Amino acid sequence: MQSLGNDFVVLDGVSRELQISPDVARMLADRHFGVGCDQVLLAESGTDADFRFRIFNHDGSEVEQCGNGARCMARFLHLKGLTTKIEISVQTMNARMMLKIRENGEVTVEMGVPEFEPLNIPFEAERRSDVYTLTLDTQTIEIATLAIGNPHAITEVVDIKKADVAELGPQIENHPRFPARVNAGFMQILSPDHIRLRVHERGVGETLGCGSGACAAVVAGIMAGRLDQSVEVSLPGGSARVNWTGPGNPVYLSGPAETVFSGEINLSDSRH
Repeated sequence: MQSLGNDFVVLDGVSRELQISPDVARMLADRHFGVGCDQVLLAESGTDADFRFRIFNHDGSEVEQCGNGARCMARFLHLKGLTTKIEISVQTMNARMMLKIRENGEVTVEMGVPEFEPLNIPFEAERRSDVYTLTLDTQTIEIATLAIGNPHAITEVVDIKKADVAELGPQIENHPRFPARVNAGFMQILSPDHIRLRVHERGVGETLGCGSGACAAVVAGIMAGRLDQSVEVSLPGGSARVNWTGPGNPVYLSGPAETVFSGEINLSDSRH
């Protein structure tokens, strides 16, 4: 499946039990020897929610959150006949999310309440601040950082097309002040209700779309007094809309989710 060009291998672990290890996730995500995707998503039966939602990055690491993946998961659960609910609750690694399928086929995800305390992002800082200075290999940049299920660092740029995502993204992702690594977002503000965004995702690299990254960028812009409460986010793979009414409230992400193809793969094949 894909959402805004962010592509996924989505697996049904509800109808039968599936054991997905980091090695299996890496094989499935490999675009030459596997199926090929940014992330592997696994649906499982839930206990405190309708379903459990697990997310594995291209490098096999399991992560906390994925907004584009959550929208694909909602459509997948309907496609496979695993639920008929329009509003679906899912439990991720560290949060509970609500997914709502709309009449136009788009999905709105309640992404949770943003976390700004450095210890909880996690980010090494003496105290909380709206803006932090981060020293990289060749330059020093200013970032806003927050967690929305997973950690994000947002830096504003004048021209998104000229942003050196390939060079700066890995440096930000692996900066020692982010002990769990971080997703690096590069934001250009076009108007109070429209931004452009590119995201280097930890364990993946630059992707065509990042739902939680879109949310983090809008939250950072609102906190800086630069953006409205409802913002269109233009990513390389398409556009999504983010709504946030301020601190203490959840962020809502709306956008498309589409099936590309369905198939089968033998995970017990010794070649893998």
